[in-house]
Amino acid sequence: MELIEKALEYEKRKMRFPTTSDRIMAAREAKDLILSLNEVFKENKDPNIMDIMKRLTVIKQRIEKRLKGKPLTS
Repeated sequence: MELIEKALEYEKRKMRFPTTSDRIMAAREAKDLILSLNEVFKENKDPNIMDIMKRLTVIKQRIEKRLKGKPLTS
């Protein structure tokens, strides 16, 4: 499946994003992949697809955490 190949390729990519816009684009791409895989998972119920979605979610959460930045302490 082309979608699974895209997800695996995204997973293997280096996660270095020098600019904020790069991080935003990477988070959006991860979200799109997760939602697309979810549609396939609803039909097939393949546990491998669920594993891929979980790994992509972890990557997406790391990117989003970096986008939010450190909380300010007062």
